[in-house]
Amino acid sequence: MAPNPPTLGSAPGNPGRSSMRLAAVDWAAVGPSLWSSGFARLPAILTPDECRSLITLYADDARFRSRVDMERYRFGVGDYKYFARPLPAVVEELRAAAYAPLVAVANGWQQALGLRRRFPPTLADFHALCARHGQTKPTPLLLHYEAGGYNCLHQDLYGEIAFPLQVTCFLSRRDVDYDGGEFLLVEQRPRAQSRGEALAFAQGEALVFATSHRPVRGTRGWYRATLRHGVSTITRGSRYTLGIIFHDAK
Repeated sequence: MAPNPPTLGSAPGNPGRSSMRLAAVDWAAVGPSLWSSGFARLPAILTPDECRSLITLYADDARFRSRVDMERYRFGVGDYKYFARPLPAVVEELRAAAYAPLVAVANGWQQALGLRRRFPPTLADFHALCARHGQTKPTPLLLHYEAGGYNCLHQDLYGEIAFPLQVTCFLSRRDVDYDGGEFLLVEQRPRAQSRGEALAFAQGEALVFATSHRPVRGTRGWYRATLRHGVSTITRGSRYTLGIIFHDAK
């Protein structure tokens, strides 16, 4: 962990109840967890009704800009859809409200790794930066798996500009709607064996984690550890999640 990791700011305003729940998160504890392990668990930030409403949206193709069949591209077994604009209100709120407290950690990571780019304080300014690099397509998505489905280890990178943190919200009820389907996070450090985490979540809970790498302190200073994430095999039922990626795509 950083000797003095930057403090995360408070989540902004209260345009909706979901952002109010994010504002109530203990962000002072989230920062050290991200520095020490590359991920941090969040309590329930979506209600069961909000989770069900998002799952219901999956059948409405008009709400999405594209659909990906994972098996076709050998990404896994399942499918996911990227939202079109305008994003659902709850997704828009969560994306903006989560960005604000996480940007301090993101910029701290940039500094520790000796990277020059700093991320602006608001999501709107960050998207303006993405647009200047030709990245204008929204990236929040819904992911869907049936029994036998899984997601191979990967990173969500869509262009030159990439925010180093992202959020996954768990919409389905573990042990009720599905079994299996743990969230997988694997970290590769230079000249060392990979370290893996298999994480389970209740409906409405969320996870913040590194998009592609994080700083780790070694004997000669900070170095970059690469992270990839995926989903273990769903053994029964259906599993839906909401992915909140902050950078836009080309």
